[in-house]
Amino acid sequence: MSKENKKIRPEKQSMYNEVQENVSGALYMLLTDYKGMTMPETDAFKKLLRGANARVKVVKNSTLSRISGEMGCGGLAEKLTGPTAVIFGSGDVVEVAKILKKFSGDKNKPAVKGGVLEGAILSSKDVIALAGLPGKKELQAKLVGTLAAPMTQLVGVMSQKVCSLLYVLNAVAEKKEKAA
Repeated sequence: MSKENKKIRPEKQSMYNEVQENVSGALYMLLTDYKGMTMPETDAFKKLLRGANARVKVVKNSTLSRISGEMGCGGLAEKLTGPTAVIFGSGDVVEVAKILKKFSGDKNKPAVKGGVLEGAILSSKDVIALAGLPGKKELQAKLVGTLAAPMTQLVGVMSQKVCSLLYVLNAVAEKKEKAA
């Protein structure tokens, strides 16, 4: 029987559809090897990721390979060896990469395999490099600071001019008092 004619069981099709729906709506998809993680470690990891608007799902490599091929990320299939957990979301990928790096740095699990960011395939080194970048909130704070700096300087200059005028007026008033 050929692959095209092969009938897929409804429960497998349902799982496939769920994974495809989650991954296709995500901005990024990071792949990890979760082997060796205990249940408390997994729960702690999931809780950290939930705070960053990301989710983790254990997916069969064949299912993920098929989905990535349909998404146009066929080069991802070579990273799919051993047990694979997919981290996906639509929030700040840098924040998620920082969580992943910190968590895996402490325990060497989960191991980073690679990922996809806006259609571009990432290696494990690329994912770790993402963790070194400033996050979205940090960049927004820097932008606000940069935009506010000229206004702050203008206020300082203007208040300095008012103070100078005040000193001149005080000096004139004192001079008139001494003359009188």
